[in-house]
Amino acid sequence: MNFTEEQITEFRKQVITQIESTFPEEKKATAIESINSMNDEDFIGFLRKNNLLGEDSSEESGELNQNETPFRLIIEGKIPSYSIDENEDCLAVLEIKPISKAHTIIIPKKPVHSQDKLPKSLLTLAKKISKKIETKFKPKNILVSPSTILGEIIINIIPVYSDESLDSPRTQASKEELEDLKNTLEAKQKPKSIKKPRIKKIKEQNIWLPNRIP
Repeated sequence: MNFTEEQITEFRKQVITQIESTFPEEKKATAIESINSMNDEDFIGFLRKNNLLGEDSSEESGELNQNETPFRLIIEGKIPSYSIDENEDCLAVLEIKPISKAHTIIIPKKPVHSQDKLPKSLLTLAKKISKKIETKFKPKNILVSPSTILGEIIINIIPVYSDESLDSPRTQASKEELEDLKNTLEAKQKPKSIKKPRIKKIKEQNIWLPNRIP
């Protein structure tokens, strides 16, 4: 199968994005340099050898195997993440390279490739998390914005403290920062209430008492 120069360029961007999201910090630069140093033929060979081109890839698709995206690996629990809430359709995790404090992404549990296919429960979860961020951190505003990354649509929840936007620079959050945010924002399960057993109302004229023992 032949790919255009534009598709190969897009594939390189997708692979580099995955490396930046999943590789240990000390290995990222070397891996990215290796990807950029390959010629087109060697790069396509690398993709095929690592099974990164889905069987249904075509010149029209321009997408890598969706099962290999970081989002699928997060949903499957194969790479660590800082999840703060979820419902039957979506998972909310803290962004590890946030634009602002408490930047959260919501990932559909099944890949979504068109905004009109996003589950309705995603908006409910986005509102819930936005409200909690607003209460805890008092941003001026909260930006809820979709992004298409590696062919999948996710939702960004970006607290705006000054003039942040989706195009603002990102910083690497420390493990300690992410743990603190998770502890602050994580949905806590309500303890189950124990129902106290009740007896029927006592009527004095009908109650039986044992004989008194002298």
